[in-house]
Amino acid sequence: MANIVTAKGQVTIPKEVRDLLGLRPGSKVEFRRAADGSVVLSNAVDKALSGQPAISRFERFRGQAGEGPDTDSVMALTRGEP
Repeated sequence: MANIVTAKGQVTIPKEVRDLLGLRPGSKVEFRRAADGSVVLSNAVDKALSGQPAISRFERFRGQAGEGPDTDSVMALTRGEP
Protein backbone atom coordinates (compact mmCIF):
# COMPACT_ATOMS: atom_id res chain seq x y z
CA MET A 1 0.00 0.00 0.00
CA ALA A 2 1.98 2.94 -1.25
CA ASN A 3 0.72 6.45 -0.45
CA ILE A 4 1.83 9.95 -1.37
CA VAL A 5 3.15 12.33 1.28
CA THR A 6 1.72 15.86 0.97
CA ALA A 7 3.77 19.05 1.31
CA LYS A 8 2.66 19.17 4.98
CA GLY A 9 3.95 15.64 5.61
CA GLN A 10 0.48 14.10 5.70
CA VAL A 11 -0.61 10.74 4.32
CA THR A 12 -3.96 8.99 4.19
CA ILE A 13 -4.05 5.81 6.26
CA PRO A 14 -5.79 3.19 4.11
CA LYS A 15 -9.23 2.06 5.34
CA GLU A 16 -8.01 -1.52 5.72
CA VAL A 17 -5.30 -0.34 8.14
CA ARG A 18 -7.67 2.02 10.00
CA ASP A 19 -10.12 -0.85 10.48
CA LEU A 20 -7.36 -3.20 11.62
CA LEU A 21 -6.13 -0.71 14.25
CA GLY A 22 -9.60 0.49 15.24
CA LEU A 23 -8.81 4.07 14.18
CA ARG A 24 -11.54 6.63 13.66
CA PRO A 25 -11.52 10.41 13.30
CA GLY A 26 -9.73 11.91 16.30
CA SER A 27 -7.82 8.71 17.17
CA LYS A 28 -4.25 9.08 18.36
CA VAL A 29 -1.54 7.03 16.71
CA GLU A 30 2.03 6.28 17.68
CA PHE A 31 5.01 5.84 15.38
CA ARG A 32 7.97 3.91 16.74
CA ARG A 33 11.11 2.54 15.24
CA ALA A 34 11.51 -1.24 15.42
CA ALA A 35 14.83 -3.01 16.01
CA ASP A 36 15.11 -3.83 12.30
CA GLY A 37 14.83 -0.12 11.39
CA SER A 38 11.25 -0.25 10.15
CA VAL A 39 8.62 2.15 11.49
CA VAL A 40 5.56 0.71 13.24
CA LEU A 41 2.20 2.50 13.42
CA SER A 42 -0.08 1.62 16.34
CA ASN A 43 -3.22 2.89 18.05
CA ALA A 44 -1.86 4.95 20.96
CA VAL A 45 -5.09 4.78 22.97
CA ASP A 46 -5.24 0.99 22.89
CA LYS A 47 -1.74 0.92 24.32
CA ALA A 48 -2.79 3.42 27.01
CA LEU A 49 0.12 5.64 25.99
CA SER A 50 -2.05 8.72 25.92
CA GLY A 51 -3.21 8.34 29.51
CA GLN A 52 -6.78 7.91 28.31
CA PRO A 53 -8.80 4.73 28.82
CA ALA A 54 -8.76 2.22 25.98
CA ILE A 55 -11.66 2.41 23.53
CA SER A 56 -14.45 -0.02 24.35
CA ARG A 57 -14.58 -3.07 22.12
CA PHE A 58 -18.17 -2.04 21.33
CA GLU A 59 -17.13 1.42 20.12
CA ARG A 60 -16.59 0.28 16.53
CA PHE A 61 -20.34 -0.43 16.23
CA ARG A 62 -21.41 3.08 17.23
CA GLY A 63 -23.21 4.87 14.43
CA GLN A 64 -23.44 1.92 12.09
CA ALA A 65 -26.50 1.61 9.92
CA GLY A 66 -27.54 -0.94 7.38
CA GLU A 67 -26.08 -4.41 7.11
CA GLY A 68 -23.71 -5.00 9.99
CA PRO A 69 -21.80 -7.92 11.41
CA ASP A 70 -23.43 -11.33 11.73
CA THR A 71 -24.50 -12.76 15.09
CA ASP A 72 -21.38 -14.92 15.48
CA SER A 73 -19.13 -11.87 15.04
CA VAL A 74 -21.08 -9.89 17.62
CA MET A 75 -20.98 -12.78 20.11
CA ALA A 76 -17.22 -13.17 19.60
CA LEU A 77 -16.77 -9.44 20.19
CA THR A 78 -18.81 -9.50 23.42
CA ARG A 79 -16.68 -12.42 24.65
CA GLY A 80 -13.52 -10.48 23.89
CA GLU A 81 -12.39 -12.90 21.19
CA PRO A 82 -10.24 -11.53 18.34
